Amino acid sequence: MIYRILTSLLLLFSILFMPFWISVILALASMIYFSVFWEATVLFLLSDLLFGVKEAKFSGAVFISFVFSIIILLIIEIIKKKTRFR
Repeated sequence: MIYRILTSLLLLFSILFMPFWISVILALASMIYFSVFWEATVLFLLSDLLFGVKEAKFSGAVFISFVFSIIILLIIEIIKKKTRFR
């Protein structure tokens, strides 16, 4: 449990102070390592609330990383269930 909390704090730090690609790598690794890492989606929501701008490619949507993090988390969890990787 302590590793999950420390990972969440590290991800929060990376979202606030580091480049976005570092946050994405940390979030993907955390989603793969921990069982259901909803903290990543919440932190990407925070990222979109703080730094998000309307994206012309996605019809003016603001919460792009939040939506993608939910989709990626669901895909990773389905793959984990199919492949006994826990």
